[in-house]
Amino acid sequence: MKTLNLDQALAQISELLALAFAGEEIAITNGDQLIKIAPVAPPPPPASRFGCDRDKIAIADDFDAPLEDFQDYM
Repeated sequence: MKTLNLDQALAQISELLALAFAGEEIAITNGDQLIKIAPVAPPPPPASRFGCDRDKIAIADDFDAPLEDFQDYM
């Protein structure tokens, strides 16, 4: 972890953000106060809910009925 004081951090904020995007943690001090800039993992995609596609797909009543074209083979 890289540690800088506030004046140093303000002077090189672009470089520090590039380091944070690359995965490095940066600590910035201002006297006795301390803050940390760190990368955060992206949130996981939302889980699909059971039944969320209800009423979006319709199956015909005769879905499993024999097709007329195949009558000769039956």
